[in-house]
Amino acid sequence: MQILFKNARIVDATQPEPREGHVLVEDGVIRDLAARPVAAADRMVMDLRGRTLMPGLIDCHVHVVAGMMDLGANAALPDPIAVLRTLPILKGMLDRGFTTVRDAGGASGALAQAVEQGLAVGPRLVVCGKSLSKTGGHGDLRPRHDRHDANRWHRNAGALGRIADGVDGIRHACREELRDGAAFIKIMANGGVTSPTDPVGWQGYSVEEITAAVQEAADAETYVAAHLYTPAAIERAIRCGVHSLEHCNRIDLPTARLAAAAGCVAVPTLVAYEALAGDGARLGLPPASIAKIEAVRGAGLESLAHMREAGLAMAFGSDLLGETHPRQNEEFAIRARVLDNRTVLAAATTIAAKLIGMEGRLGVMAPGAIADLLVVDGNPLADVTVLASPERSIRAVFKAGVAHRAAL
Repeated sequence: MQILFKNARIVDATQPEPREGHVLVEDGVIRDLAARPVAAADRMVMDLRGRTLMPGLIDCHVHVVAGMMDLGANAALPDPIAVLRTLPILKGMLDRGFTTVRDAGGASGALAQAVEQGLAVGPRLVVCGKSLSKTGGHGDLRPRHDRHDANRWHRNAGALGRIADGVDGIRHACREELRDGAAFIKIMANGGVTSPTDPVGWQGYSVEEITAAVQEAADAETYVAAHLYTPAAIERAIRCGVHSLEHCNRIDLPTARLAAAAGCVAVPTLVAYEALAGDGARLGLPPASIAKIEAVRGAGLESLAHMREAGLAMAFGSDLLGETHPRQNEEFAIRARVLDNRTVLAAATTIAAKLIGMEGRLGVMAPGAIADLLVVDGNPLADVTVLASPERSIRAVFKAGVAHRAAL
């Protein structure tokens, strides 16, 4: 099956300006950006009349199983309820133009297979399984005086993480997640907002524990992503070999330069803190978590400036929970306050594709790339905030050459 997109304004982050062309897609792959604009047998022709044709978006930090803001309650859900809550979250992400997402804790390899097999409608899923936390760390969701087993729910579909302590515990947990289909390992290397007993500045794991996770990931030909906020924790993670630095709200310039020199990628998620501050209490975020939001929210924009100055690559992330998932695209507008349009677009396309091991196959308009495509009103290279309002600007979404929705 062929699709010919006539009169397209072709946009991606590899080019400073749009190109005009006729794009031919065949069997889910881009074949030609300068095809002859003629009808042919077994060819669907779509005249874009100058609208933008661009790569599908990639979000490198989501939690598709987080159907509730209260993550402890979410973890305790019966599996059928947790999975059914996940389905509209997946579909919503694809509706908003995200054709691939990297789940940073919760989604299983089996869920990724279900999407791949067409059993669930949603973006392509790259998963880490359950994220790893020390006892009392960001993944330990028990109230302070709860002495029940912290891992009593970790095999549930709605659980985002599991507890793993000590070098041996880390090794075992990594091996289990990799066996279950994890494409990378995620660790909680700082305290966090949505957990009740860990101040944001706490170190999440010792040097020996982080090094063990990095070694297990490297042995499986992959990498470690780490939940991080503070310079001290970020520096520890970098020196231990962590590749993907999640959040980084309180990073300083020297630490950002260290990360850039090490070839790391940062994944800011600033929209998450806006959502937590605005909607958290109403949607069930526990009071202990509400009190910690400003510890990371206020420095978010400054962190982007530090990372930009250091030349640290930044991928797109959102990290939304519960009913706040529809705010996903607002991250484009937040980043545009500090970063230029092309840098913000690259975060959700070329840089994100490289982080998930799909460089050249996703995130670009090029022959041989997978035909994950968006038809957009407006030019994101001139104003990336058009992507912040997908209900108005995104006219069609194609995943591997198959139309998910089209209203041209």
